[in-house]
Amino acid sequence: MVQNKGKIAFIKYGNFSHTNEMIFEILVREFPNLEIDVIDVFSELVNNKDLATIFYALKEYGGELFDRKSDIRQRRIFTNYFYHKLRKALVKRLKNQDYIFTFQTQSIFDASIPGIPHFLFTDHTALVNLHYPGFEKKNLPSSSWLACEKDVYHHATLNFTMSGNVADSIVKDYDCDSAKVVTVYGGANIGVSPDQIFDDRRYSNLNILFVGVEWERKGGPILVEAFKIVLNRLPNASLTILGCKPELNLPNCHVLGKVPLAEVSEYYKKAAVFCLPTRLEPFGIVFLEAMAHKLPVVATNIGAIPEFIIEGKNGYLVEPNNPQQLAEKLIDLLESPDRCKAFGASGHQLLWDIYTWEKTGVRIRENIERFI
Repeated sequence: MVQNKGKIAFIKYGNFSHTNEMIFEILVREFPNLEIDVIDVFSELVNNKDLATIFYALKEYGGELFDRKSDIRQRRIFTNYFYHKLRKALVKRLKNQDYIFTFQTQSIFDASIPGIPHFLFTDHTALVNLHYPGFEKKNLPSSSWLACEKDVYHHATLNFTMSGNVADSIVKDYDCDSAKVVTVYGGANIGVSPDQIFDDRRYSNLNILFVGVEWERKGGPILVEAFKIVLNRLPNASLTILGCKPELNLPNCHVLGKVPLAEVSEYYKKAAVFCLPTRLEPFGIVFLEAMAHKLPVVATNIGAIPEFIIEGKNGYLVEPNNPQQLAEKLIDLLESPDRCKAFGASGHQLLWDIYTWEKTGVRIRENIERFI
């Protein structure tokens, strides 16, 4: 049973695609009698830019860094040295604080303290990358850091995941007891209500929407090639790109770059189809946002995506790097407004049945209550 007084330590790193904001709101809502101590590991505890951190990054990843196949800004926190440096700082910060439990997001550090229930929420593991088509093993973090990551999962009282895909990875790739892993899902970061009314005329406007910050990883170039094929069949079709600003010379293509989160909803409301042919995807909250706006989805058959994009029900799944197949699915939907509407309604129902932050919060609380 949850105590009436006490503190939670919420340990995070940065923004985490707005997920940290949602998890904080969950902790406030589900544990209203407990004070929350928020700790941002890199801004408050350690310097990830000091000379020693850079030295050990060069030591573990020297060859690829000198060949410019990796970015030292990314690799410097994925070293055995930095893991233990941060671990030491976390133990010093958290011990003797009489926390009811500790809760961290992402699995790039270990905030567990012996004797205190500790919970992790993540959308990804390093080794799940090996299950993506085309991913090369040499792009993984070092073996010494992967051993540290394994400790993160084993030290947690429970590992909460956003998808069954990542839950399976923690169990199979890291030899973690399945009883320590619980899929609690996640939700959209753009607020719409279950009964919100949308203008069904948009399903006839031939507009495809892409939302993503990383153009290459999210499959943007593949979508461009597919859209050229779409234009041969449907010359009035259009493509709207949000989140990034690739330089494109493409008819009927509108590149808008980053848009404030509060304004993104307006673009979902104007689209007929949502498409993100991503090549590597930890989870994909943007798909939930599209479903929240009753949009049919065309996506790649990788990672967690098949868990919420059901082929022929709320969208279509295509193989990565296949512009011809992608174009065929887009044309199928753009030529059938009724199918767009039916798929959109199905996805919308699935979202509100399973994928909301409110439901995720209840799942998290119910599982934590077993240990405190």
